[in-house]
Amino acid sequence: MLLRLILAAFLLAHGLIHASYLSPTPPATASGPSWPFALDRSWALTPLGVGPDTMRLLGIALVAVTIAGFALAAIAALGVATDTLWVPAVTIGAVSSLALLGLFFQPWLLLGVGIDLVLLWAVLVVSWSPADGTLA
Repeated sequence: MLLRLILAAFLLAHGLIHASYLSPTPPATASGPSWPFALDRSWALTPLGVGPDTMRLLGIALVAVTIAGFALAAIAALGVATDTLWVPAVTIGAVSSLALLGLFFQPWLLLGVGIDLVLLWAVLVVSWSPADGTLA
């Protein structure tokens, strides 16, 4: 049960870190890096003529879906409706996270991309589930 708690806490934390996109940008410092969680600039959407307000709205929606997906995955990791929630919840959380991190890419966020890819590999390729803790 301890491993399930750790997995659930990890999934929830990974989802909630995306809420940083919704927090105010801290003041810039002379030698400090730029804030990586910005929804008003996108390497992919800006060339398409998408304005900052639309980018922010899309980003907020992706943050909400990401948090919801990983919250459901955390619940499934604890053993609640594991068979029905686990794969869809992890998939929804990871895909929306990848979309968010990809559209508003900043190199500091590569760890999040890696986490999402490992989670997708675990549930979609090797069919791993916390229900039995083994590979299927």
